[in-house]
Order: sequence, then structure tokens, then C-alpha cells
Amino acid sequence: MPSQKERMLSGKLYRAADTEIRAVNFRARRLTRLFNQTTEEQMAYRQTLLKELFLKTGSEIYIEQPFHIDYGQHTTIGEHFYANYDCIFIDTAPITIGNDFYLALRVGLYTAGHPIDAAIRNEDLEYGYPITIGDSVWIGANVVVNPGVTIGSNVVIGSGSVVTKAIPDNVVAAGNPCRVIRPITKEDQDFWAKQKADYVADPDVH
Repeated sequence: MPSQKERMLSGKLYRAADTEIRAVNFRARRLTRLFNQTTEEQMAYRQTLLKELFLKTGSEIYIEQPFHIDYGQHTTIGEHFYANYDCIFIDTAPITIGNDFYLALRVGLYTAGHPIDAAIRNEDLEYGYPITIGDSVWIGANVVVNPGVTIGSNVVIGSGSVVTKAIPDNVVAAGNPCRVIRPITKEDQDFWAKQKADYVADPDVH
């Protein structure tokens, strides 16, 4: 018979009060508490705590305080990761994030859910579906990503969005529910290439 943790990670109903699950949650709470209490003079220690907290990370990871996560062991992060203040990861199911990833303020990645049927929900049965996000993604402030969502690569999610369904590659998406607004085009690339060229040419920034 599968354990409660195995049921949780496979998307089946489970009970979060299980001893094994609580132990993993306790570990994550301890590590995030230690992380959130570090000072600006403890950058190396912050990195050590984050490397211990997550299942896997790239070499370059930066998270502003405070940060909260349920388990940590169920989250994989790629290279060049940045998360701004007050982000929350509920990694009941796996969260997988690619490279070159930016999270704005108060973004929530929520894999957990509760049954719609009240009688079953009241028995403290829960479930989780994974969240998968590709490379080169920027998620704006106060975005919620719901259980089971996949977001492609080279995507911008507008602030305040509630992402309930898959978002394809190479688009700007926003809204509640979040939907594709437009593709990211050659004109976008040309515009921002010019902005960068102006920056590089400005003697005052060097």
C-alpha cells in the first residue's frame, strides 16, 4: 500500500496530518525560519540554507525575505533564479522551475487543493497537482498559479493574474482567469535591443 506521502506526490487524496509528511513540513519550516531571520551580512549562509531546503537548485539563486514553502524537497529550481518579497510555494505536489526565472512580489505557486464535495473535504482529505514552468519566465506581482498548471518558456504573466490553465511558449498572458494577450514578437526584441544599446552607450552608467 502506498504511504500518505506517496499518495500526496502522485496526485491522490491523502491526509496531511501523517507523521512522515509532518516531519518534512517541520524541516521546511525550520529552514525557512532560519533563512528569514538571516541578515545582509549572512549571504553565504542564506545560500547554504536554500540549497538544503530545495530538492535541487542551480548555482545562482536569490530570494528576498520573507519566503514561505511547505516542504521544499518537492521543488526543483534551475539556474539564475530570483524571487522578490513575500512569495509562497505550496509544494504538496512537485514544483519544477526552469532557468532565468523572475518572480515579482507576493507570487503564490499553489499545488494543493481540497475536494469540492464538503463532506469529503471535512474529513481533512487533500490532493495536489504539479506546477511546471519553463525557461525565461517573468511572473508579475500578486499572481496566483493554481494546481496542475504548466507555463511554457519565454513567457510574461501580468500582475494580479490567476493562472488556472496551461500557458504556451512565447506569449504575454494576464487576467483572471489568465489568458494569452498576445505573442512576444520580433518588434519586442528590436525595441528592447535598442533600449539596451542606449544603456550601453550612456557614459553615465559606466
